[in-house]
Amino acid sequence: MATEFCEILITAAPLKIPAPAFRADAGAVVDFCGVVRDGEAGAKIDALDYEAHTAMAEHQLRKIADEARGKFGVHTITLHHRIGRVPVAEPSLFLRVSARHREPALGACAWIIERLKADVPIWKREFQVSDFKSQIEKTARVLSGENQSGVGNLKSEIPS
Repeated sequence: MATEFCEILITAAPLKIPAPAFRADAGAVVDFCGVVRDGEAGAKIDALDYEAHTAMAEHQLRKIADEARGKFGVHTITLHHRIGRVPVAEPSLFLRVSARHREPALGACAWIIERLKADVPIWKREFQVSDFKSQIEKTARVLSGENQSGVGNLKSEIPS
């Protein structure tokens, strides 16, 4: 969804960072990429899974962009957010803000990110391959009749 002032995109595709379109009236262009790091809350992760209520998220992002325009006097905002599984070291968020001066561009960038995290229906969940593998192994043991506690056999404990 794009207008001359604002471009909003929510996509499952890997984000492509657009080339900046410099303007004579914008002395500052700030780019921010939110990249999936290899740890969340002290635990090693392999990816983040993002879900969104897309129509509502786009509406909220447009509302935030309009508020940023009024509050900071920015010229343009480009905001792309990825959904689905995003591996470590890939961007899940791209934000570009242009304004006449650096202070409003930088301020708007930080403000938009905080508002996005607080108000936009996009949710993330950590994905750990090791947890997934251990769950598969545990399920395989149960299905094969092994009892993790070592007491009896699961197949013999199931009434006929």
